[in-house]
Amino acid sequence: MSGVQSKIKNSMPVFLAIISFLVMVTDCKETETREMTVTASAFNTLPAQTHRDHAEIGAWGDTLKPGMKAIAVSRDLIEQGLTHNQLVEIKELPGKYRVLDKMHSRWKQKIDIYMGVNRDRAREWGTKKVTIKWEVEKQE
Repeated sequence: MSGVQSKIKNSMPVFLAIISFLVMVTDCKETETREMTVTASAFNTLPAQTHRDHAEIGAWGDTLKPGMKAIAVSRDLIEQGLTHNQLVEIKELPGKYRVLDKMHSRWKQKIDIYMGVNRDRAREWGTKKVTIKWEVEKQE
């Protein structure tokens, strides 16, 4: 291998790192945090509470399984950036929840927290005001 070929070969990892960094930086999108107080109820994947044949299937087609941290959102919140698969913090609960279902159009500023098949847990939760927080792309 000649000296020129050796220099090119040795500088290739640095060149690739610079290109990777530039792609990453130009692909970054600015986000803003939104926060809102909403009414939160709880739901289960039980046939009596939803579609009898497919109780575990959300409105976007996701399969809900007990233990998942998932929520359904009222349709007015979808317009606020709470779209399918969006991660949401519920200040009153630990962890992040994923938007995997949407509610009937009659509901406004409301979320439904998924509680598996545990009807008692959902009843114990009842209905509460909670503060939610999520990230959306900044509009220019």
